[in-house]
Amino acid sequence: MTLLLGLVMVFGLVFGGFMLSGGNMDIVLHALPYEGMMIGGASLGSFVIANSMGVVKSSLVGIGRVMKGPRWKATDYNDLLDLMFELSRLYKTKGIVAMDEHIENPESSPIFQRYPKLMKDHFITDLIADSFRMMSMQFDDRFQMEDVINRKIKKHHHESLVSASAIQSMADGLPAIGIVAAVLGVIKTMSSIDKPPEILGAMIGGALVGTFLGVFLAYCMVQPIAGRLEQIEEEDGAIYTVIRDVIVAIVAGHPPSICIELGRGNIPTTKQPNFSAVEASQRELPAV
Repeated sequence: MTLLLGLVMVFGLVFGGFMLSGGNMDIVLHALPYEGMMIGGASLGSFVIANSMGVVKSSLVGIGRVMKGPRWKATDYNDLLDLMFELSRLYKTKGIVAMDEHIENPESSPIFQRYPKLMKDHFITDLIADSFRMMSMQFDDRFQMEDVINRKIKKHHHESLVSASAIQSMADGLPAIGIVAAVLGVIKTMSSIDKPPEILGAMIGGALVGTFLGVFLAYCMVQPIAGRLEQIEEEDGAIYTVIRDVIVAIVAGHPPSICIELGRGNIPTTKQPNFSAVEASQRELPAV
């Protein structure tokens, strides 16, 4: 929603100001399809050359994410706390052996099945299952566990930012590509130097549309999309640190309620449920 609102403001105020100041849109509109073809073709072609098809596809998905906003809502964080509470309570009361059916096949686990949206994120289920699996193999040093989980999160975070970085690289190149289109327009103009001044003026104006379009697309559209996508990835990545804090607390031997409270403290402020809400939600969970 903010993407569409921003685009309306950018186009409305830029071109509205241009026309209100006496600017003639005829020259811009005449040159726009051709300049757009050159600039768009060069930038998209360069983007495909510079990235794998996986990055190209994930970048398209990323643009959709910019339109939708962050994936994880306040209710999802509350569900995560409930999920981790159920698992930590089961581990505390029945031991690691009782965890086998849940960590070896989370898809068929009745506990995981209560949280379908979280299950769709394979990194969440893998991170939780792998952590409990390491605990079953006597990996019970909380500092080493935290280090291992941090490295997994860092790797995942690096991979998730590849699309934003690729889109940012496109934005960085667009002003120069706009100059390329403008130079071609100047070359075209110079080949028609014998034309009347009014025709030459229109041709030069059309050539300058290329410079304008490259800078406009770079700083008013593509770069903001890349920046917003990076913000979304950073914000969505916070959910994995909550899992880390709860797992480390479990390894340290804290009671389930304390483990969940430590995890709750790392939830972004705008989505953080209060202590009473978390406690009330835990009371409604099925008994072990």
